[in-house]
Amino acid sequence: MKKILILFVASFFFISCFKSKTETQPNLPKVLPEAPAKSVGMSELRLSYIDTMLNKAVSDNIIPGAVVLVSRHGKVVYHKAFGMADNTSERDLQQSDIFRIASQTKAITSTAVMMLWEEGKFNLDDPISKYIPEFKGEQILDTFNENDSSYTTKPAKKQITIRHLLTHTSGIGYGVIDGDSRFNKIYNKAGIIDLYTTKDISIEDNIKKLAKLPLHHNPGEKFTYSEGLDVLGYFIEIVSGMPFDDFLKTRIFEPLGMHDTQFYLPESKYNRLVTVQTKDDDDKWEKFPVTFYDTDYPIKGAKRFFSGGAGLTSTAKDYATFLQMYLNKGELNGNRLLSRTTVKTILANQIPYISEDIQDVHGLAFGLVDKKGQDIGGNGSEGTFVWGGYFNTTYFADPKENVVGVLLKQTQRISGDDTSNKFRKLVMQAIDD
Repeated sequence: MKKILILFVASFFFISCFKSKTETQPNLPKVLPEAPAKSVGMSELRLSYIDTMLNKAVSDNIIPGAVVLVSRHGKVVYHKAFGMADNTSERDLQQSDIFRIASQTKAITSTAVMMLWEEGKFNLDDPISKYIPEFKGEQILDTFNENDSSYTTKPAKKQITIRHLLTHTSGIGYGVIDGDSRFNKIYNKAGIIDLYTTKDISIEDNIKKLAKLPLHHNPGEKFTYSEGLDVLGYFIEIVSGMPFDDFLKTRIFEPLGMHDTQFYLPESKYNRLVTVQTKDDDDKWEKFPVTFYDTDYPIKGAKRFFSGGAGLTSTAKDYATFLQMYLNKGELNGNRLLSRTTVKTILANQIPYISEDIQDVHGLAFGLVDKKGQDIGGNGSEGTFVWGGYFNTTYFADPKENVVGVLLKQTQRISGDDTSNKFRKLVMQAIDD
């Protein structure tokens, strides 16, 4: 009896120590687990149509390659790589390869802004000049001289607010990729960095120059795709008291387990960066040349320009994790980034008084599918949130069906690629419950 009692006490002590050790371990976020398609109401056969579509696009030389991920109810049911990552080595693409996600950065920056809004740091309709004084006295472009790029301005009727910057209604343009050639020239003359750079410049330097330039129109009057999220990257530094890259890392990436999302890659990840490719005159794939930017910016240069609108690199798995947090109404694996009430606000159409095109519906972080977009077919349910990136990456997340789709490519200046349009249709037709 005494021996039994000793064994019981010893066992209890061992279990208690083990339990204590386990409970004191860091709360490491789990990645999206894999699961059979059938277990979450999707058809394996119908998902294979994505294989057919992308294999044909690669074999027909429409795209060099792509990485695709589909999840439902937080479970990955499809994650594959097609084609090559680099035209010189012809290295096969891998599921874990890293892509420049360009404008997919915008939703992450917007999320950071809304996290700070939840903390009571500011109001969405505060003028940005309250935090960045250089924006005081906004001016609208009036006349423009094509000969020397000189111009005149007139005072804006309203001030730019944080909400305007989140919804692309501030009137700020986008320089080189702007649809208005006058702004191409004005931004270039002022030395504005539009997207990415290897130069030794900070977002503070860039935004203070941008603040002095004219607007397309009065704030709040129209939707003009802009560098507003770059402005907000600098705004985040001011409000949080942290460097922008550090804020994203500690407040978003680490809590969500997005360990392969960053602005600039450490040397240990260089071999996972996919090459941006285009076609030569013989229709063969080649590395995209240096233009107004160098596509090698994530691994070379000064590495200190943190573009809130276009600078991040990531993987399909990491970005799907970020989107799942939104489908979970702001939480993932016990880590809450946003209140469900804030997520509801972010995913509401913020510009109904502007939208004329059914595709032109925007919340505080994403483009949105409205009922008309839903009824056309192939876009997902009403409330689906979407966007893409300059190097032909794309994603969508459907809250009604709890489906995420991510398609990553790295191409520029090619024609005939309709894989992104087909992708969403093929994902949605695979729902089988």
